[in-house]
Amino acid sequence: MKTTLSQLIKASIASAVLALAIPSAHAVPILGGSVVVENDGEVVAKFLGHTAGYTNLLFLSSPGNILGTIFNNQVTPVGSTMSLGNFTAGTELIFGIYVQNTGYTYYSGPANRNPDGLVHAVVDDAYSPTETYVGFEDLFGGGDMDYDDLNFSFTNVKGTTQPPGVPDSGATALLSAMGLVALFAIRKSVRR
Repeated sequence: MKTTLSQLIKASIASAVLALAIPSAHAVPILGGSVVVENDGEVVAKFLGHTAGYTNLLFLSSPGNILGTIFNNQVTPVGSTMSLGNFTAGTELIFGIYVQNTGYTYYSGPANRNPDGLVHAVVDDAYSPTETYVGFEDLFGGGDMDYDDLNFSFTNVKGTTQPPGVPDSGATALLSAMGLVALFAIRKSVRR
């Protein structure tokens, strides 16, 4: 009985450590998330509409904007698609919107990319099994923060809270180490 209880405790702790150490899939929209190519191959964008009074022009900022305007929220028909080309898995796609009425440009990803220091895009992997949703806010200072002033989706991308190549600051290693210490402490106390 004592051995079974000890094994159960160890298994529970190991499961908890693994759950903390392994990144989970995002089931909710990621405010300020990065858009990253999932597999080598083509990425296709689809215009989903807008609620903005302003005219917003969507473009691919990085890697290199060879496409020009992808969608204009005031004239592009909902459901329109455009191939953005082929990309290597792990490539971050940084999108921007140019707001014609104000002259401001806002970018997907972290707040430090934007002139007001605020996040202006939300990324949602749970939108569809084959598409990732992105919605932009087009007002300086955050506006109404509804992130629906220009809405679109992509195939073959995923949202992430960190751009590719950015380390997690050691949090995963620290949690794993703490879990191992706890396992050894329990093992030692059970043997006594």
